Formats: sequence, structure tokens, C-alpha cells
Amino acid sequence: MKIDYLYKDGEQKFLKILNKSKKSNILQDVVNLLYKMFEKYSWVGIYIVKDNNLILGPWKGRQATDHNKIPIGKGICGFAAKTGKTELINNVNTDKRYLACFISTKSEIVVPIKRNDIVIGEIDIDSDKKDGFNQKDSVFLESLAANRTFIKLIDDYEA
Repeated sequence: MKIDYLYKDGEQKFLKILNKSKKSNILQDVVNLLYKMFEKYSWVGIYIVKDNNLILGPWKGRQATDHNKIPIGKGICGFAAKTGKTELINNVNTDKRYLACFISTKSEIVVPIKRNDIVIGEIDIDSDKKDGFNQKDSVFLESLAANRTFIKLIDDYEA
């Protein structure tokens, strides 16, 4: 059950970051942790909702995305922000909403971060593997997104 251990270990390391990192670095530390721990995660970013747009915050990957600002409702990220529901897309080439960031991306998961049922941000992760995400990724990332300390950090982040 190595894969189950990886998610549990990731959650423990996430909680340790929330408790020990300097406040100004915590979101970047979370992004770095996810990118480093999960080989299948080829790009990890956090978007913050501001003025009906998603604004890119901390990210980690081989290269930057051109999508620094995404209108709510546009693309997979914008759709997840509009509906407040996790989007798990195992083949981005078959989803018309997909805004191409990297030619290597094959799948994507977007997990809204909510305060009182209002989306205030989201975790966006790409994978270079088709079918790169599963229900365990959803449950794991949704638990991170629901953490009260994490939500407060998203609230306080200056995008």
C-alpha cells in the first residue's frame, strides 16, 4: 500500500508546513511539497479569486504558465471556480474547456478552496500522464483545501 502511505505522508507534511513555516512562505512551501512528493504532478499552482478572476499565486513546475489571470467560468480552472466542485480531467485533449498551458500536459485536477461555500481560490495540478489522477488524489487535495489554516492563508494572500 505504498500509494496510500504517500497520501498520508503528504497530509502529515502539509500540516507540519502549516505549523512551522514562516507565514510569507507557507503557500509556496505547500506547492513545493506537492510537486516534490508526487512524481506524477508535473505542475502545481494555487490560484486566488480576485475581481471575478483567478490570479496565479505560488506555483512550481518546469516552466511558468501564460495563464496568470483566468476569468471565472473560463477553462477547467474557471469552471471549477464557478461551480465550486473538483474537476478531474484524465485526458485534457478531450475536454473543450481546457486552456492549453503545456504541450506535455495530459491530465489535470482542479480543487476549489472555499470559505463558507464561497470559492476563494483553488489548487491546480497538471500531469504529463494520461489518467494521471484518481479518487485518492481528489480526496487528498480536497482535505488540504478544507483545512482552516490553509483557507485563512488563502484569504490573507495578496494576489
